Amino acid sequence: MASELLYVIDSVVKDKGISREVIVEALEMAMLTAARKKMGANLELEAHFNMDMGEIELFEFKEVVEEVTEPLTQISLEDGRKLDSEAEIGDSLGVKLDTENFGRIAAQTAKQVIIQKVRDAERLMIYEEYKDRVGEIINGTVRRFEKGNMIIDLGRTEGILPHSEQVPRESYRAGDRIRSYVLQVHQESRGPQVVLSRRSPLFVKKIFAMEVPEIAEGIVTVESIAREPGVRTKIAVLSRDSGVDPVGACVGMKGSRVQAVVQELRGEKIDIIPWTRDIAGNVCNALAPAEVARMIIDDDQHMMLVIVPDDQLSLAIGRRGQNVRLAVQLTGWNIDIKGETEMKDLTKKAQDTLGKISGVGGVIAEKLYLEGFTTASDLAKADTEALTALPGIGKVKAEKIIQAAKIAAQEAAEAAAAPPKTAESASPAAAADSAQAEATAAEAGPEPTEAEAEPEEKGPESEAGP
Repeated sequence: MASELLYVIDSVVKDKGISREVIVEALEMAMLTAARKKMGANLELEAHFNMDMGEIELFEFKEVVEEVTEPLTQISLEDGRKLDSEAEIGDSLGVKLDTENFGRIAAQTAKQVIIQKVRDAERLMIYEEYKDRVGEIINGTVRRFEKGNMIIDLGRTEGILPHSEQVPRESYRAGDRIRSYVLQVHQESRGPQVVLSRRSPLFVKKIFAMEVPEIAEGIVTVESIAREPGVRTKIAVLSRDSGVDPVGACVGMKGSRVQAVVQELRGEKIDIIPWTRDIAGNVCNALAPAEVARMIIDDDQHMMLVIVPDDQLSLAIGRRGQNVRLAVQLTGWNIDIKGETEMKDLTKKAQDTLGKISGVGGVIAEKLYLEGFTTASDLAKADTEALTALPGIGKVKAEKIIQAAKIAAQEAAEAAAAPPKTAESASPAAAADSAQAEATAAEAGPEPTEAEAEPEEKGPESEAGP
């Protein structure tokens, strides 16, 4: 019997990969559960696995007292010394029980406990295995679909590809092989849940690392990546070796490497751009193939105004704004794109409205206008902090501009409120000029009537000349 139990333990440890300690603990717990069901829950019992004998030993402990009031948990000093001659009042004596009395109950309980322990241990092992694989690419097989989610067979467990992490243009059927990115691993009561993704930009980054040895070796690094899943991806790369072209390494011989990535992404377009330490250069590269004429940079607010030729405007923005959206994701800067004609109109408006204010030059007027200060009144209401946030404007200059704007706004308001000038309110010089004109008209005599003023009609012969 002993050898049979040891054989069962060794078999479970070998087949399930569970430690011997877990199995022994399960057997001890099963024995205690069976004993309490048969003998009562108030007894103080302990179970121990005897490795030499290959059996579970059950002990009942009782306290040594002078007078027994609780027979189930107490033993008299006389009876106690029969078990242990050195027993004293207050000692706890353990009595080995016959476990054969538990029979079928112990066996069924042990089976249930062991099964549960095996399941818990398997779940823990799977969790420990997959929690370290977060951020890796994993292969699997599509098993089924549940409420839009895709269940992937990963071998030892199943992963879930949520609908939110699927690429809209991709379609799979049960049995198809699929490659995914391990996004998260959750430990749940029913087992670990492995959350997968094919939508994450990191999925594209990992695919490039698999196809481009220079990235895997760290010679070429992926500095930034922006993606609209299923449509287009922009990836910025930098080389740590001056002799290695980062873009050429990612493209490969005749485009073989990038084509392998495109094939994995089911035809998604990929733009590979060189990354530099100059943010202006990165923005220009990110907006390619559009050409940039000039740009205005606000470092504090991470904003950039990019001016492009009018014929490049639609190319820079992209279809439904896709190109500029990806450029914003790639660089981390807020980018506003305007055509040259539109920018000239804005510059003219800024000069007309703000350029007349003392202390506001052409460049500053343009910056203020783009920030929403379109009138002297708007500028007069601004606070110093709002102006000093703009590049090129210090605190002293901001205060002078606001003061000048208040004067200009007041003058504009007074001019608008003043009544229109009439003959009565004209200046003395104007009145004198008017009187002189009237006198001259009187000397010339009365004005001719309408009939007198009109010349006589000439016949046809007069049109031809004498």
